[in-house]
Amino acid sequence: QVQLVESGGGLVQAGGSLRLSCAASGRTFSSYAMGWFRQAPGKEREFVAAISRSGGSTRYADSVKGRFTISRDNAKNMVYLQMNSLKPEDTGVYYCAAGNGAAAVTSGSLYSYWGQGTQVTVAS
Repeated sequence: QVQLVESGGGLVQAGGSLRLSCAASGRTFSSYAMGWFRQAPGKEREFVAAISRSGGSTRYADSVKGRFTISRDNAKNMVYLQMNSLKPEDTGVYYCAAGNGAAAVTSGSLYSYWGQGTQVTVAS
């Protein structure tokens, strides 16, 4: 079992940056691939970024490539999402998720554990 707690969300102007953090409980954090998803008001949850359990492989949604960077620190049981050049369409609740496989995957159905989310609002 893994418990995930996100932090770092907030209100930022377009073009600004935020760094989201996800703290994971448990001793087996390094055995999970990790992902970030987001959900905007009135829209379905969508994939943002994923990282393999070793940290050696990452994947991004086309909409965030070149602007967002996912990373992890297995010694600290942490995963991060650095978000630069933010746009109003990046607004939403951002969720951290842990998957049982090794690979960075994009489908939410492959993630078993989810955090409560942190709100990101980008003002134009």
